[in-house]
Amino acid sequence: MKRKIYDDLLEWKNREQGHSALLIQGAKRVGKSYIVDKFGKNEYKSYITIDFNKAGKDVKDLFLNDLDNMDTFFLKLSTYYGVQLFERESLIVLDEVQLFPRARSAVKYLVEDGRYDYIETGSLISIRKNVENILIPSEEDSINMYPMDFEEFLWATGNDNMMTLIRSCYNNRTPLGQALHRKVMDQFRLYMLIGGMPQAVSEYMDTHDFEAVDRVKRRILKLYRDDIRKHAGGNALRVEAIFDEIPSQLKKQNRHFKLAAVEAGLRFDTVKDDLFWLSDAMIVNNCYNSTEPNIGLTLNRDTTLLKCYMSDTGLLISHAFDERGIVTEKIYKKLLFDKLEVNLGMLTENMIAQMLTSAGHKLYFYANASRDDKTSRMELDFLLQKDKVTSRHNIIPIEVKSGKNYTLSSVRKAQIKYKEYLDTPIVIHTSDYLEKDDIVYLPIYMTPLI
Repeated sequence: MKRKIYDDLLEWKNREQGHSALLIQGAKRVGKSYIVDKFGKNEYKSYITIDFNKAGKDVKDLFLNDLDNMDTFFLKLSTYYGVQLFERESLIVLDEVQLFPRARSAVKYLVEDGRYDYIETGSLISIRKNVENILIPSEEDSINMYPMDFEEFLWATGNDNMMTLIRSCYNNRTPLGQALHRKVMDQFRLYMLIGGMPQAVSEYMDTHDFEAVDRVKRRILKLYRDDIRKHAGGNALRVEAIFDEIPSQLKKQNRHFKLAAVEAGLRFDTVKDDLFWLSDAMIVNNCYNSTEPNIGLTLNRDTTLLKCYMSDTGLLISHAFDERGIVTEKIYKKLLFDKLEVNLGMLTENMIAQMLTSAGHKLYFYANASRDDKTSRMELDFLLQKDKVTSRHNIIPIEVKSGKNYTLSSVRKAQIKYKEYLDTPIVIHTSDYLEKDDIVYLPIYMTPLI
């Protein structure tokens, strides 16, 4: 499968010329090992993958005992894996490096030696126990890998030119037209249901069987639960309880994650590490409340109020419809044709959070529940800071609307109250592109282009 991150790897290789290692971090099963294996085959004369899921004591001892003599280190490594190494033409991959943090610490000396290129991959990279007592190398660049985005999904399903058309219409600020919009929305709903986990997409392309796809996604969810139980330490039960509560919270469309639903009387200070654990594992995307929709959203961030979205909307569907242990083909088809009586708002909003995160945005929302001033009482689903900062109008407010009938009272209030701060509001909806009354109505599939 074609992934955009491949171009980032190539750019790193050509730019750094061995002067830094590259750390690729992402949730389990987003395709890290696959893409690095493909990159090693295509771009190097030879490569070695050290998978720390499988590496035995002999390999690990090299990082403990032989780094003071690099000639010996590489000779043993080459012999063990039966791969000849070529100076400046070979790649060494440290796969699942979080399982052996000492190897990550050794990157400093490997890069200083300069003979080969190094890529590290892993999940749970920043979990506290995986960075304790090691030196994080300054010679390490990092990049996040996410589930397949909509364009990558289109490539995988044979729609190579569809996103080119969407991008052209976005840049020219024109609608696609009824027939093409309907065709793109059909593909987008399919993407939302299957999700962006490569194994799920591959299963769909092989079988076109939604129940088979659902089984793949449930295996991934089980893997996430196993990781929570194994790596979340003494808080594992509460982390799993938060994880299991996410669909219910999104369905209710709360202003923020209600801790009382997990445990009565629970306070944020008690549970903050558990919420951050899921975010660090890249299982969820946290969206924080900004106390003012102004430049410097991070400075205005209220970390005690947040929304918790699943990192992949396809996984959310399998996570949410869990009563019988499988989401049936019938349910998938009803969702696909919008015939199921369920709040699609949670799926749509989660999808927007997923796409914005993949596009490199940090997630913020704005909520003011004032009882005294109704002109201040409003909620904006997402806030984005513009790339180019000017003296005013730096924040793009975004409202997400999954249905055809809706009001825009919060947007209108924000336009008046924060007119110096806000740029043109965007309403993301399921209809075609439209500009009306100083608001841009954007079809959901154009979200990554904002």
